[in-house]
Amino acid sequence: MKKLYILSLVLSFTFGFAQTNLKKADALFKNYSYLDASKAYEECLQNIENPSAQTIKNAADSYYFISDARNALKWYKRLYEIQGNNLTDIYYLRYIQTMKAVMDYDDADKITKEYLNKKGDQKEINRYVAQKKQLDSIAKSKSLYQIKNLEINTGKSDFGATFYQDRIVFTSSRDTTNFGEKLYNWNNQPFLNLYVAERNPADGSLFNDALFMPNVMTKYHEATASFDASGKTIYYSSNIIKKNKLVIDRDKINNFQILKGTMVDGKVENPQKVFFDNDAYSVGHPSLSDDGQWLFFASDMPGGYGETDLYVVKIADDGTMSSPQNLGPKINTLGNDLFPFFRNGILYFSSDGHYGLGDLDVYESKILADGSFGTPRNLGTPINSNKDDFTFIIDKTGTYGYLSSNRAGGKGDDDIYSFVKGEPVCNQNISGKALDRKSKLPITDVTVVAYNSYNEILAETKTNFEGKYAVTVPCNKTVRLVAKKTNYSDDEKTVETTRENEGEIIDVNFELSNYDDLVVKKKGVEKVDVNPIYFDYDKYDITPLAIEELSKVVFIMRKFPAIRIKIESHTDSRGKDAYNLKLSDNRAKSTRDYIVSQGIDTSRIESAIGYGETRLINKCKNGVKCTEEEHLLNRRSDFIIIQK
Repeated sequence: MKKLYILSLVLSFTFGFAQTNLKKADALFKNYSYLDASKAYEECLQNIENPSAQTIKNAADSYYFISDARNALKWYKRLYEIQGNNLTDIYYLRYIQTMKAVMDYDDADKITKEYLNKKGDQKEINRYVAQKKQLDSIAKSKSLYQIKNLEINTGKSDFGATFYQDRIVFTSSRDTTNFGEKLYNWNNQPFLNLYVAERNPADGSLFNDALFMPNVMTKYHEATASFDASGKTIYYSSNIIKKNKLVIDRDKINNFQILKGTMVDGKVENPQKVFFDNDAYSVGHPSLSDDGQWLFFASDMPGGYGETDLYVVKIADDGTMSSPQNLGPKINTLGNDLFPFFRNGILYFSSDGHYGLGDLDVYESKILADGSFGTPRNLGTPINSNKDDFTFIIDKTGTYGYLSSNRAGGKGDDDIYSFVKGEPVCNQNISGKALDRKSKLPITDVTVVAYNSYNEILAETKTNFEGKYAVTVPCNKTVRLVAKKTNYSDDEKTVETTRENEGEIIDVNFELSNYDDLVVKKKGVEKVDVNPIYFDYDKYDITPLAIEELSKVVFIMRKFPAIRIKIESHTDSRGKDAYNLKLSDNRAKSTRDYIVSQGIDTSRIESAIGYGETRLINKCKNGVKCTEEEHLLNRRSDFIIIQK
């Protein structure tokens, strides 16, 4: 299929030479008879010791334009050896593409970097880096696409499937016309015509193919059609013809035009040129948006960025079209950008100028709020290959479609492939830090585990030296995140992920308490570190001040589920011994009851006993004069850790 998408036609047809020499090879090349020219150059170059750079270019281009990448590479490499970094932009591109076409990717990347460094364009370097990174990333993930070659393909060029109501219209050079003796001298195949076929919805196969719109068919090219949603309006590519004769430009080239017609009973009525058709350049590959308001197309009109660019016109309700608008350098490149297809806010197109796997690759670009298009994204394998991959279309539900390719394993020149697309895996990143609750410093090696609603593990990681972590979890889920580290309290967060890949959920942070910061150790005994538990005089009700301290006990027991304690309450020496014993015991049990009321299991409190004034910690026994502060030291509750 190579370069049939150039959208032009030369006037003469295939003819042979009894002898081949350089002059005749040049004549074939000038006549665009690339298949014959390639053979002629191959023969005569065997006898030329130092061919000119132009002869080498012609030989390489002859093979390039008929998709013989291996032989094209041989001559482009020879040209590179002669000219080095004086190679022009377009020959750098063709040299790189032929290397990729034979899967010499390392060499292609090396030459690409050399070319970009020579140009010194940082934007182009950045685009190369980003697109290579994206393609490398997609290669590591499972593809959503499954493709299949179709039985309807022939040994000739079959491509350009498009939706037409419940059928498929496609382009083919299969010879079912009365013009079979006339061949397109570029590749010695019959001219292209449009065909229509039934579609089997069960497997995407096509059958019962027949000529489409035979009432307006010419003996030249008709190709790449597009229809409105009703199937009543058609746009298609055709050679420029006036009075049944091809119209040529100053280079003796017949360009392509876009015709618009009305479908009536399966026939095209009154096909008319669109206003931006021009004898001096080609426009073609029309693609109408679903709402009929935008017509995308390809053209080599002056003012573009490369060999062929993508354009769009807006269509008013009365059919008036705006001036063509170039889609800009984010979409268009130095090379060929072709075969647009717009659906569900995404522009699909093929290009050999963006970073890809070789020759034409299929890309997608989302339309942005301002009407421009985002950075193109390579669809990766199996949609793309090291050969030409183009005319990608997909149905409104995004589940099936068709593309064309001349990759290895096909039936002929170009083949039509069906594909089905699975549901994309939607994931979202959650990130944050783990900090020490007391010092607010980051904690390293904290295990962070993400659970779903069924307590199944979704992801697990550890914090780095900065206390940072990140996990990837499914979209549209309730995710419970638990942070753990030995000798630290756990912390837990619940996060609702979004329904789509909408960026990272950040700053989901944890605070962990070090066990040693929550206890005091004395004479081999560990106690929860609390201030004195205050009660009203002669009472054992839990006061707000008491709750403030008891919350520390509840906290450590929640955060360290293995901890078991015993509660010991004490009074000072003032008052009767028996009374103090009973009061302290009531306070101990009241304290226990409060802790249990906060969700702590009773079994985790071994005992709650009051000891009255029997365990004073200073001199202030009966009869000894002490200050209030000294007596206060004896009015205490201890929460002794007996298991952890």
